[in-house]
Amino acid sequence: MSSAVAPSGSAGLSARLRGFREVQRLAYDCAEAVAAQLKPGVTEREAARMQRDWLHERGVRDWFHLPFAWFGDRTAFVNFRIPLQFFPTGRRLEAGMPFILDLAPVYRGCTADIGYSGSLGLNPVQDKLMADLEAHRELILREVRERRPLREIYEDVDRLMVRQGYANRHRAYPFGVIAHKVDRVRERPWSPTLFGFGTQALKGLAGDALRGHRDGWSPLWSPYRFSDHPPQPGLWAVEPHLGFRGTGAKFEEILVVTDSGDPEQSAFWLDDDLPHVRRWAEGA
Repeated sequence: MSSAVAPSGSAGLSARLRGFREVQRLAYDCAEAVAAQLKPGVTEREAARMQRDWLHERGVRDWFHLPFAWFGDRTAFVNFRIPLQFFPTGRRLEAGMPFILDLAPVYRGCTADIGYSGSLGLNPVQDKLMADLEAHRELILREVRERRPLREIYEDVDRLMVRQGYANRHRAYPFGVIAHKVDRVRERPWSPTLFGFGTQALKGLAGDALRGHRDGWSPLWSPYRFSDHPPQPGLWAVEPHLGFRGTGAKFEEILVVTDSGDPEQSAFWLDDDLPHVRRWAEGA
């Protein structure tokens, strides 16, 4: 990622990054549209299919992963032990219940991976979780700009969660990741999936893993030793996930890391016009 790339608020945002911002906004538009249609009795599988259909109607044919939906205590990954538990189930939405929509479309060769948290009616616990996630977004950006090792930043996020009184729920993801790299995907007329993940995107992630292993870095941002290195230039889908007594909340969005010597250009969020960011601004 060139140091010439400018932050998201700048008119100088590169054409390459505009493509990623476009698909990220498309994904959040989908999440908001589907969330507005949710009603009591809708199942996780139906909510996932609604996301998939909405994006298919707008030209999406490939995925980093197919859409997920989690309702109730599944938003906090309660008793999750195996990867199959992440896939949508027949759990039905009820009044006041929290939900998370997680989708990762590929559009015109660009990848996004987003997480949208909401509830069917009022849910003060999830509202508080979402409000407290703002501090995590700020901490992550600040420490990436300081070129702190990813593993140390992960530990600092953990400590902040403990101070806030919450449990780390992204640790339940495979390899405990809080983020992973995303990149361009070659467009093809037929784009198969494997266990819910796009084969083209998986191939790219595997290629990054091989190159990273050789050069001493990983495309997975985890609490383990293989993430004990400074932030690698590129695009990272970052998803801090808080849990409290059976309620979970997270955001997920792209963080751009460059090789610039200018701190403000060395790392920046791709887009500050996203639902959770607007929510914090309105709350302030």
